[in-house]
Formats: sequence, C-alpha cells, structure tokens
Amino acid sequence: MSTKTAIISGGSRGLGRDMAISLAKKGVNIIFSYNTNTAKAEEVIEEIKNIGQDAKAFHFNANDYKSGQEFIKNATDYLKKKNNAPNFDFLINNAGSGTFNLLKDTTENQFDEMMNVHLKSVYFLTQTALPYINHHGRIINISSGLARFSLPGMSAYAVMKGAIEVLSRYLAKELGDRQITANTIAPGAIATDFAGGSNRDEDKAKMIASITALGRVGEAEDIGGVVAFLCSEDAGWVNGQRIEVSGGMLV
Repeated sequence: MSTKTAIISGGSRGLGRDMAISLAKKGVNIIFSYNTNTAKAEEVIEEIKNIGQDAKAFHFNANDYKSGQEFIKNATDYLKKKNNAPNFDFLINNAGSGTFNLLKDTTENQFDEMMNVHLKSVYFLTQTALPYINHHGRIINISSGLARFSLPGMSAYAVMKGAIEVLSRYLAKELGDRQITANTIAPGAIATDFAGGSNRDEDKAKMIASITALGRVGEAEDIGGVVAFLCSEDAGWVNGQRIEVSGGMLV
C-alpha cells in the first residue's frame, strides 16, 4: 500500500469523487471531506478500499472557513494515529457550489457565500494544512473556465475563481524552498450536480457542445486523471500554472 496520502475537499461526489478514485488507482491513500451526504461518502470509501487503498472522510462545510481548519485537524490527527506522523503529500482544494444571478441582481448574501466557499475557506484551509505537507508535495486548486471567458450570471462565482488562480501563483512562489508545487486546474462545463445539474439539461448541453472544440459537455472522468498526473513525479516541473481542462471550450 502506498505511503503517499492526498487530502481532497469535496470528495464524495462529482469532480472530487473522480479525483479521489483516480488517485487511488495510482496507489495514493485518500482523505476527503463531505458536507451533508454521508451515504455518498461511505460509497466512495468503499470503492477506494476495494481498489486497495486506505480512505477516510470527515465533515467540512465550505461556507465556514473554521470548518476547513477543523477538517485539516481531523485529517492530520487521523494520520498521526495511523502512521505516527500527521504529514501528507497532496492537497486538492475542490469543494464548491455555484450561484447563478446577473450582477445587477446579486445579493450580498450570495456574494458572501461565493467568497466564503471559493476563496476564504480555500485560503485558510491551505494555511492550516501547510505545516503538514511533505517536502516535494503538491497543491492543486480548482478554478473554472469562467475565469477566462464570461457567461452572464456567473460573475460572483467567477471573480472568486480568478482570485484562486492568483493564490496558486503565490503559493508556488512562497513554497518553492520546500519543493512544493502549486497549480490550478480550470474545468470547463461539466455534467455533474454542480449548480443544480444544469449542464445535464438537453438544451444547455447542446449549446455547450456547439462552443466546445471536442463537441460535447465534459464529464467528471475528464478531470480526475489530470489531477492524478499533477500529483505524479512526471509533473514535478509544472508549477504556478493554470491548466484549463475544457475540451477546447470557446477557444
């Protein structure tokens, strides 16, 4: 069994689930967070254990940055008990939610939720995790194609994702002396439960396909393998980069 461990926020469904499974298939042990769906978390744990890797899940509410700090504490306490050391190798900041509203109609509460979920929680969860990340470790933050192109109604969400891309570059610079890389993955439109699963709508899926070079909506399985690659030795010289994984959306 691998001695390397990844901590993934939001690993019970969608993109995070596929990231967890893809890394487990590469021999990585997984600790991930879930918010409310304990049953889905247990399903992922069982699937990872069937692959032959260790898996553990802890609660994390991304709308409360202190919950992220508690998640890291629970994860590192578990690792210390299991491995006699609290350290781990890969941090993937994936947990998120979406809101759709034109800028003129966006409320302060909606804006604050997007800031808490996609920026503040990521910033302070990462800060809490830094002492425990091994030398030559990896940090992967999840942005969005919407930080490059603009679709009406997604401004509050996209603004925070743009900030995450800046944060990744600063992490790369500040952690270079520990040989820790930090990169951003920016998925395009993916057919998951995100934002109410609207990308599964037939008409919207046709629209997305029409503006995507590969002619279809993305699937969760299109993303997990890229995360696994960035956690591999082959990706050791990739640092401070934004990698869009969108099938050529609006190129």
